[in-house]
Amino acid sequence: MIDNLERTQALAETWDAAEVLHWAFESFGSRVQMASGFGVEGMVLIDVASRINPDLKVFTIDTDFLFPETNRLIEKVEKRYGIQVERVRPRLTPEDQEEVYGPALWSINPDQCCALRKVEPLKEKLATLRAWITAIRREQTAFRATARKVEWDRKFRLIKINPIADWTSKDVWNYVHAHNVPYNPLHDRNYPSIGCTHCTRSVQPGDDPRSGRWSGTGKTECGLHLPDPPAPLIQLNTSGSSLET
Repeated sequence: MIDNLERTQALAETWDAAEVLHWAFESFGSRVQMASGFGVEGMVLIDVASRINPDLKVFTIDTDFLFPETNRLIEKVEKRYGIQVERVRPRLTPEDQEEVYGPALWSINPDQCCALRKVEPLKEKLATLRAWITAIRREQTAFRATARKVEWDRKFRLIKINPIADWTSKDVWNYVHAHNVPYNPLHDRNYPSIGCTHCTRSVQPGDDPRSGRWSGTGKTECGLHLPDPPAPLIQLNTSGSSLET
């Protein structure tokens, strides 16, 4: 039994990634799953989690615009870790979206495109869970700088768990090399952050790692991890739902 979110948050900040994941799996069982875009951080987290939980459940938001390299990496993950990655897709096919919203919505209104192809599918998926695990890190963007290792996700109304929130990029790559973790070859071609084909480009050395996402729009987030208002007091238990007080 866990008294409240604030107490758990404070404790979690003293835990390493493996300890956070142990807590997540023990607290939520089959009602916690990992979301992954299969960037290098996601690959590290899958590797850490698979050592703890052989029944690890991983899903990805498949926008229908993933790079071929990303799709091949997903297949490699399934073979190496013995898991079946769930592909959560938008309700609209790319053809349907073009018919309703016009061609190349991502270039005209990228926020709406992300809402349709990422945020809404994620919302539907998370409605079936009590907690979700992400690979976001505080140093990635200003929006993520205040991420806690355990927090209440007010947007999607469940517990959000960020085990490597305090890791640096150096920490991530050190882990990759130490444990021979597979990663997207696009990272070696100056793609530090990888999303959809239409909205991701390579960056130059010294550029902000996120500058290759939605280039020229000022947009750095798809909307999945935008900051939320301060968390309420949450009573947590392992047998029922989280209760907002």
